[in-house]
Amino acid sequence: MMKGILIVLLVLLLGNVILLYLLAPRLSGRRRVHPFFGVKWAHRGLHDIKKGIPENSIPAFQAAIEAGYGIELDVHLTKDGKLVVFHDDDFRRICGEKGKVEETDYARMRTYRLSRTGEKIPLLSEVLRLVDGKVPLLIEVKLPSADTEVCRRLDEELQGYRGKYMVQSFNSLVLRWMKKHRNEIPRGQLSENLTRKPDTTHYALRFCVKYLLSNCMCRPDFISYKWADRKNPGFLVNKKLFHAPVAAWTLHGEKDLRAAKRSFDMYIFELNDVGGKNPMLFR
Repeated sequence: MMKGILIVLLVLLLGNVILLYLLAPRLSGRRRVHPFFGVKWAHRGLHDIKKGIPENSIPAFQAAIEAGYGIELDVHLTKDGKLVVFHDDDFRRICGEKGKVEETDYARMRTYRLSRTGEKIPLLSEVLRLVDGKVPLLIEVKLPSADTEVCRRLDEELQGYRGKYMVQSFNSLVLRWMKKHRNEIPRGQLSENLTRKPDTTHYALRFCVKYLLSNCMCRPDFISYKWADRKNPGFLVNKKLFHAPVAAWTLHGEKDLRAAKRSFDMYIFELNDVGGKNPMLFR
């Protein structure tokens, strides 16, 4: 009887050890990310379509710089190898055009307009020249496949950039590439309740990223988790047990921000969804 109990206890102990191994972030992550603690990141720039400023546009980034906010932006690799700043995998929502970003040449993409304004899809190089280290950057890498060429191109683009930045992605392959090739750059695992609805990505992969079980392959320095899904057990283990730096996205209004400040280290927000209120709201 006692022997059976001991075996069960050993199995449970081993299971917990394995689980913690899978969940663990890079233990030096807090020191690496500390310079970014307290940063308020303007999600896709400080955009406000009511003022004719679309998301991920040059005016949105200029507005964030003027307000003194960090900038969160998204990067895709085009068919002809250009790094563009654009969120969606296709152009339908923002540009009203057909096609996917990775399957489109940049020359064609430059004819598209953002949210019925005169603004074009910017190159990352254009954004880097504009920001020029004035505010920190949080670069989300979009990787809809297993081809990590976007990581190599991004690394080349950032070699000459002297401003402060971090990299994050939902795709753990991006973070694994960064771990292997640019381990000194702070990297963050993006996540949310990815199993809530059907997706093209395999369920098992979405399950692992949702619960941060994929941390074992990339050892992120910080976790960037959806504010509405913050009670996820994998996230709470990272935050409370491992003391991993955590960013909340996306915060809407001062109420969310006040609540996030009690338990998060960084804040990704939008003003567009709260009526384009004065940026000083978030001071």
